[in-house]
Amino acid sequence: MRLLLVEDDPTLRAQLRAALVDAGYAVDEAADGVDARHLGETEPYDAVVLDLGLPRLDGLSVLRHWRAAGRTMPVLILTARDTWHEKVAGIDAGGDDYLTKPFHVEELLARLRGLIRRAQGLASPVLQCGAITLDTRSGRVALRGEPVALTGHEYRLLAYLMHRPGSVVSRSELTEHLYAQDFDRDSNTIEVFVARLRRKLPPQAIETVRGLGYRLVAVE
Repeated sequence: MRLLLVEDDPTLRAQLRAALVDAGYAVDEAADGVDARHLGETEPYDAVVLDLGLPRLDGLSVLRHWRAAGRTMPVLILTARDTWHEKVAGIDAGGDDYLTKPFHVEELLARLRGLIRRAQGLASPVLQCGAITLDTRSGRVALRGEPVALTGHEYRLLAYLMHRPGSVVSRSELTEHLYAQDFDRDSNTIEVFVARLRRKLPPQAIETVRGLGYRLVAVE
């Protein structure tokens, strides 16, 4: 999953980025509203963490611009002002959830997991497709109840497919959602990780749809 982190405080931004990367996300950053507006308009994010108190362009204006442009990614609002009217304004502008500073990083991660699940119509934090289960809270993957050890890249690829079971996902979509903007993307990387996953999971669980991409299907 690929996220946009918008926060002007460099210390907090670095702390949040580290926590998000440790949680398995690919993270792009913006320190002001103008850069955030551009990235949110042009890049395919699975979710955004958006501070409201931004230089150059405030967070509410950025959010309203995204929604007016038809951008539908879930947005978690951060605000330093614990006032009910700002929370209402953020939700009315198109925000999906909010956190008031200071907050615990664990709560931010939990809220993000919930937003990403709901965006795909999923209710449970434990995703299941046939004999494969993935716990989004712990990052643990199991096959028929037995743990499966995955690398970070393998986990991100499987998690993206698990959020979209039965749907065809193109190689370009996987590349755009699994790697941050500054990552050196190789067109063959996705095929390599799919091959590795097939060796650790039932190989027929990840179907190749010729000319289109991949599809995760339930295999008992």
